[in-house]
Amino acid sequence: MSKNEAVVISGKVLSDEILAEVAAQVDEIKRLEQRQPCLVVVLVGEDPASQVYVRNKKNACSKVGITSLEYLLSAETAQEDLLKLIQQLNQDDNVDGILVQLPLPNHLDSKVIIDRYNMGALALKDPNICPCTPHGVMYMLDSIALELTGKHAVVLGTSNIVGRPMALELINRGVTVTMCNSTTTNVPALVAQADIVVAAVGKPNFVQGEWLKDGAVVLDVGINRLESGKLCGDVNYDSALNKASYITPVPGGVGPMTIAMLLKNTLKAYQSRISK
Repeated sequence: MSKNEAVVISGKVLSDEILAEVAAQVDEIKRLEQRQPCLVVVLVGEDPASQVYVRNKKNACSKVGITSLEYLLSAETAQEDLLKLIQQLNQDDNVDGILVQLPLPNHLDSKVIIDRYNMGALALKDPNICPCTPHGVMYMLDSIALELTGKHAVVLGTSNIVGRPMALELINRGVTVTMCNSTTTNVPALVAQADIVVAAVGKPNFVQGEWLKDGAVVLDVGINRLESGKLCGDVNYDSALNKASYITPVPGGVGPMTIAMLLKNTLKAYQSRISK
């Protein structure tokens, strides 16, 4: 690694640590012969990327001993039927977490679906559960022992799943946050002021290395598939590598952390319920 090259924050390494902790706690639950935590994933349609995500979540559940149930629904599923299923699952005492995989088919109103069960696309029966992706990003920041108080962050993207809860997580830790949406003007100039950049816009290689402040910490939430079939993030990784002090790769960065936090949240919701 050259002197000026950023340190790569490996979501794979960090997520493995989290999953090992979850697995140890689930093993103890099994030893006590109690019901195992249960996560339900709902997939509407046959989006190839979504199928990969669902398979990865199922595999992660299997590794740590969390029960994984799937509802694979037709792309023509009516919104009323999907909402009815979510309500039914919410009332099931054997279900601790519900994930509705996005994106949904165009005829379904994602906002209505998300608002029905929880910001962050995870319905867990615990009001103190943090949305998975922002929580994973914060874990990554903590892993490098970054002093957050007084820092300036630019969050690119204002979705209810990532951007908005991400901004709140940072604000709660004493960070000054600027949020950018699709109508924000002069984005490069705003990014140039940031100590921390969180990119979650769904545009391949959108953030250019020359935009970055020297030594910025860059967290790339985006995952995009190019025509070549290659995966890339919202940040032009190669150009950012020599400007940032720390950076997350795609794949292998925030993605694995999201799944790890999903399972950690499912376990937390389970523990909260059985303690009542």
